[in-house]
Formats: sequence, structure tokens, C-alpha cells
Amino acid sequence: MASDLPQTQGKTLPDAWDYKGRPAERSKTGGWTSSAMILGVEAIERLTTLGIAVNLVTYLTGTMHLANATSANTVTNFLGTSFMLTLLGGFVADTFLGRYLTIAIFATVQAMGITILTISTIIPSLRPPKCHNNTACIPASGTQLNVLYLALYLTALGTGGLKSSVSGFGSDQFDDTDEKERKQMSSFFGWFFFLINIGALCAVTILVYIQDNLGREWGYGICACAIVLGLIVFLSGTRRYRFKKLVGSPLTQIATVLVGAWSKRNLELPSDPSFLHDIDNFDEGSKKKKQKLPHSDQFRFLDKAAIKDPKVTVVTKWNLSTLTDVEEVKMVVRMLPIWATTIMFWTVYAQMTTFSVSQATTLDRHIGNFQIPAASLTVFFVGSILLTVPIYDRIIVPVLRNVFKKSNGLTPLQRIGVGLIFSIIAMIAAALTEIKRLRTAESHGLTHDPTAEIPTTVFWLIPQFILVGSGEALTYVGQLDFFLKECPKGMKTMSTGLFLSTLSLGFFFSSLLVTIVHKVTGNSPWIADNINEGKLYDFYWLLAILAGLNLVLFLGCAKWYVYKDKRLAEVGIELEELDEPAFH
Repeated sequence: MASDLPQTQGKTLPDAWDYKGRPAERSKTGGWTSSAMILGVEAIERLTTLGIAVNLVTYLTGTMHLANATSANTVTNFLGTSFMLTLLGGFVADTFLGRYLTIAIFATVQAMGITILTISTIIPSLRPPKCHNNTACIPASGTQLNVLYLALYLTALGTGGLKSSVSGFGSDQFDDTDEKERKQMSSFFGWFFFLINIGALCAVTILVYIQDNLGREWGYGICACAIVLGLIVFLSGTRRYRFKKLVGSPLTQIATVLVGAWSKRNLELPSDPSFLHDIDNFDEGSKKKKQKLPHSDQFRFLDKAAIKDPKVTVVTKWNLSTLTDVEEVKMVVRMLPIWATTIMFWTVYAQMTTFSVSQATTLDRHIGNFQIPAASLTVFFVGSILLTVPIYDRIIVPVLRNVFKKSNGLTPLQRIGVGLIFSIIAMIAAALTEIKRLRTAESHGLTHDPTAEIPTTVFWLIPQFILVGSGEALTYVGQLDFFLKECPKGMKTMSTGLFLSTLSLGFFFSSLLVTIVHKVTGNSPWIADNINEGKLYDFYWLLAILAGLNLVLFLGCAKWYVYKDKRLAEVGIELEELDEPAFH
């Protein structure tokens, strides 16, 4: 490393600045030291968020005395809000604050939320009294729930803002025009995925054990201390970070195209798209080179945003877009069917943090004299993620390369498809396991005792955790790859937010399904307060059917979709062969 200093000393980067606003020196800023401090914040964020979410359903039912359906919906709404707020965080970072300030501010908000949650577990008046054998359990009061929800949604707000910027700010520490740093950037994303799962692994093992055996106040208190420590480490790297200038939110570009197309909906499109307003490989608004894109015939209504209206005297971006801007918006629109058909996977995923944990609380969780915390069963879920990634890279890809001549393994859409298949099998396995659990409870006369331990090992739940975990490894990476590669240049932050919104909507759809099922099956509830008296297996069958129908829709959308590189390459070949203005 020392031999590199004389060559790099004094060299500055053209598009990065240091904390004082000066051009960033390559030798003094960025690189692994800076990115490690940023990675630490994300690992702690995952530790904290999952440490709360994975064991929250048992806290809501056991301590706050809420119904099973209400508790499950509270967990999925909390997680759904966390991921949905990444869109807000990304907009704020791109338009107003920048990624550094966004991370610092929202990490502080998250620390505030977890601190309030910790305090609520310490002060007795913020929890309902414990249940007694001869009296009914008193559910949490409105004030107690308001404090709990304030803590959870402050945490969700912090998580959303933090998560939206961490990967982007980490990648900012590497110069993608430098071959050495470009390779380091690729390694950064690998370590990013690895560390968030290490954080998850610690959450479902160490934190859950502390919560169940030492008390929630200790578990949540550790989370609060961890995020504060992570924030301190992050801020300590300020002098070494590379900062990028604000580029504005891509959501603004999408909005201007949609508004422009709608406002000129009555105008007629010219037969030759060359009459539409476009750039000459230059974006006048940002003074930045922009890749000029060829015109496409899909979604032609959007082309109206690039019509020059002679009645307009003052031209603004809201009444005249470039054809390239329109084509970039079309790229986003093309991704929406894939986006919509990946939501169902995360609805299945949501069951691993809610009803699967509820199942585990009723089963025999002993290994010798040690009792496994119910929420720690998700260790098989996280472990399968950590194992699936290297197995895919080291075994599956070489087989596909040698046998099927697929040099890069499965395409992003193929990965997602396999993940969706895993989710269907997982719900079938979950339904069969639940039938076995209920039959055992009935045969031992334990159906009406929600606190009894059913003499069936909890390890029967492992298949559903492993299947969903492996499915997540394929679906998550496939989605991330798809949304980052297929989005227009300059829209990666928004595209990442679009991807994370599928997780959010999956959790929200789970809440909606639970609410509908609970109301429709009110006389003979599938999701009963006493899980032994319900028909949870029917809910799992419903999810399996919905996931199967969704897979059919996904396959149709995947067949329709043409990858960006292939589409542009085909257009490029035609342009070279014809080389005529009349081509359009």
C-alpha cells in the first residue's frame, strides 16, 4: 500500500469532494476504510430492526395481550412501513440533504425510537398487568399502545431513511473509472449483503435469547446502544468520506414526463419521432452528459411530453421533456409488471416473522436442558440465506456454465422465478406441518390450552424456514440485480427504493389478507387467539394458491420483458445497417 502513495498523492477525483467541499484526494479519502464505517451502520441497522421485529409478535401477545391477528398485523405493518419509507429517504437524500446527512439524521431518529421502546419495557405503567390464572388478561390501553406505536414508527422512519442511502454512500467511496477501485466496489456489495445477514443472524440468536431470558429491556437497550455506537463510528469517518453533489430525484423527472404527457394529451404525435424535442447527447438542465436513447414504440402516449407546443411561450421542464427523458421513464414503466409480480414472495416471507414464530411457541423447543427461544428458529432462515449464496456461486453457476452453456448462471428473472417456486413449496410444507401439529394437540387433549407444550419437536418447522430463506437469497439478489441493471443511468437510488417497496407492499398485503381472513372466518376463525383452536393451515393453503397464481403471472411478464442491453443492441444493429433518418 505504501508504494502506491507517491503515485496517488495529490491526485483528485473529478466528481467527488471532501468534507470541506474541496476536490477529494484519492489517497486521503474513500476506499475500504471509509466503506467499512458505513457497512457497520447497516449491519447494526439490520441487527436492530430484525432484533425487534422477529420477536415482536410474542411481546405483543404475551406482554401487551393483543390478539394473534392484531399482533401479526402490527409486525407486518412495522416492517412494511420501514421498507416503504426508503422511497422517502431516497428522495430526501437525492434532492435536499445528500446521503451523508440523511444517514446521520435518520440513524438519530432510529436511536430515538428504540430508546422510547426500551423505556416502555422498563416503566410498569406503560404495560398492562400480568395475567393471573383466575382472571382474564387485560389488553394494553390506548395510551400504552400509543407509546408503543410511537416507538415502532420512529424506528421505522429511521430505518427507511438509513437504508435508502447506506449502499449508495458506500459505493460513492469507490471511483468506478479506476479499475482497481471498480473491483473493490464489486467486493463492497458482496460484503454489504454478507454483513446485513450477519447482523440478522446475531439478532435471531443472541438478541432473541437476551430478550427471552434477561428481559426485553436488556434486548432493546442493547439495540439502542448499538445504533448510537454505529452512529458515532459513522460520524468519526467524516474526514475520510467522499461526497457527491446532489443530482436531484429521478421521481421529479418521472413526474415531469407524466404531467407533460397529460397536459398535451389532445395534441397529435408527429409521424416522425425526430420532430420530438431531444438532447444532443447533452442535458442542458444538469450540464451533464447524458446517454441519448433511441425511440421505442411502446407507451407512445408518453411521447407527447416531448412535443413542442407552439402555444407555450415559457418553456420549462414541466411542459417540455426530452425524448431521452421519456425513454428513461418508459424503462421504468417496463419494469412495473415484474415489480408487481414479486410482491407476493414477500407476503410469504412475512409469515416467518409472525405465525411461524407463534407455531414455535407451542412446540417442544428443548435440546437437552436448553430451551430454544421461539423466535430463534429463524436462525435456519438466515442460515439458509448465507448458505444458498455460496452454493449458487460455487456449484450451481459452474454446472449451468458447463452443461447448459450459460456463462453467467441464471438471469435475474430466472433467479426470481426459482425463488417464487420455493415460496409456494414453503407454504405447502407449512400447511402440512400445521396439520400435524394440530392433530398431535388434539390427540393429547391440548387443543384448548394455549400455554401447553405440544409433544412434537419444533424442528418440524425447519423446512418452511429453509425454503423461504433460500428463496429470499435468490429473489432478493435477482431483484436487486434486475432493478439496478435495467433502470436508466442516474436512477439507481430510486430503482433500489422501487425494489425495496416490493418488500413493503408484501408485508402490507399480508396484513390485509390476515384482516380479511379474520373477518370472513369469524365464526370458525382460521387465525384464532388460541392458535390450537384455529385453522392456520387453511391460511397457508390460501397463500400457496395465491403464490401459484402469481407465479403464472410472473412467467407471462418475464416472457414479455426484453432486457435493456438486448433491446438497445438490437436497435443499434438496425441503426448501423439502415443509417437513415427515415428509420423511425
